[in-house]
Amino acid sequence: MGMVSVKNLKKDYGNFTAVDDISFEINKGEIFGFLGPNGAGKTSTINMIIGLSRPTAGEIAVDGIDVKSQTKKAQAIMGIVPDESNLYNEMDGFENLCFSASLYGMRKEEREPRARQLLKQFRLNDAGKRPFKAYSKGMRRKLTIAAALIHSPRVLFLDEPTTGIDVESSRQIREMIVELKKQGTTIFLTTHYIEEAERICDRIAFIAKGQIVASGTLPQLMESVTHDYAIRFVTDKNSESFSIELQSRFKTSEVTAQSDNSLIMSSEQRIPLFPVMEFFHKKEIEVYEARELRPSLEDVFVKLTGIESSALKKDKEKGGFR
Repeated sequence: MGMVSVKNLKKDYGNFTAVDDISFEINKGEIFGFLGPNGAGKTSTINMIIGLSRPTAGEIAVDGIDVKSQTKKAQAIMGIVPDESNLYNEMDGFENLCFSASLYGMRKEEREPRARQLLKQFRLNDAGKRPFKAYSKGMRRKLTIAAALIHSPRVLFLDEPTTGIDVESSRQIREMIVELKKQGTTIFLTTHYIEEAERICDRIAFIAKGQIVASGTLPQLMESVTHDYAIRFVTDKNSESFSIELQSRFKTSEVTAQSDNSLIMSSEQRIPLFPVMEFFHKKEIEVYEARELRPSLEDVFVKLTGIESSALKKDKEKGGFR
């Protein structure tokens, strides 16, 4: 059994099914990305896993603990980072962390050193004595994550961790997520930044209309949607002047001329490079670059879901994950 195990999970709101019989497992110490557009069922799924919402049907276990029957025990080993901060504006950073620790039953002699450690780790030492309301968006996000880690949870749930914050804070948070993984923390991450998931997630699941349409590692997801091969050539001549002849010479490939003296050759089989280069040589065409093109995670998402990546907006499901 994985660190998080979800089996045949379903959530109905009257006649509307928000989550429709989904199953997945998250392994110990991995970063699991959960991607989908607004209304896909991400927030409803998270709320059930963390014990804020009761499923209509299905089973949820976190580190072997049944979330439905032992909710408080399961929540004790979770760290939960909502998409909007749940900390207190009038308290400073140190006080917020200590208060969060007290909610988990940590003693004063435990929580104060842990709070100082996290302020240092999250580069918030200078802000530790400033009220939370004076923090920038990036600082607020980092302290919210620190508060979720105060009790050293085994599983961390992150909802849109880098949305709406500055580039430097986003980079620091991604680095911290990867470092937490190295330390053995299991991480469940929702994001609408496909490139972020592509960069840091070990496995990814796409959810659309309440159903998981695909899941797996990045190579597995790539393999599931394409068996084509493509090479981009950059030359010293207008590619339109020779693309028709090239297409005639290599009939099993599709040749597409580009406007910048480049062209793309694609085929269902691997393209042998030597005959193509020989063609260019005979035509006295200089080749400056020959690069194999691979699909991006965005291409995979669009192909599997039929949803444009621009539709990946923040979930605003009422009452969700606060």
